[in-house]
Amino acid sequence: MTIKNKNYNDIVLDILCHEEFNKLRDIEHHGLNRFDHSVRVSYVSYKVAKLFRFDTNKVTRAALLHDFFLEDNKNKTSKEKLKNMRNHPKIAADNADKHFGISELERDIIETHMFPITFKAPKYVESWIVDLIDDGVSLYEKGCSLSREISTAAIFLMIYLSNYIR
Repeated sequence: MTIKNKNYNDIVLDILCHEEFNKLRDIEHHGLNRFDHSVRVSYVSYKVAKLFRFDTNKVTRAALLHDFFLEDNKNKTSKEKLKNMRNHPKIAADNADKHFGISELERDIIETHMFPITFKAPKYVESWIVDLIDDGVSLYEKGCSLSREISTAAIFLMIYLSNYIR
């Protein structure tokens, strides 16, 4: 996924080019991939942070790094997926700090983006905003994924039926 916004790209270019972060491209997330999901959350967060005059750099970067963990949920049980949902914000924050160094605000944004599932409430308005944006983007992506699945099924059904209609 490419964002054509120079100001946004200037803020996140080092992350987008980072080898470890790019591994997220290979991990399925909401029917897409974790890299594109993170870019979507980051860009919407960037626009909102700019609108409300928050620290655009910190909000944008933390939103991009909010799912910076490499464990894949594919082939996991429901119980394992729930555990992963609860644990991944801390792992993502630790990875973000290890590779990029993060502030207290950025750590809070990353660690609380799964509230209330993680039980840790955000301390900052910016954290609440990224949490809500992540939820909204996730719903959008799940809808797109479901829409593609329905479209594919409809095409196969039409092909199947066309063989019998003649």
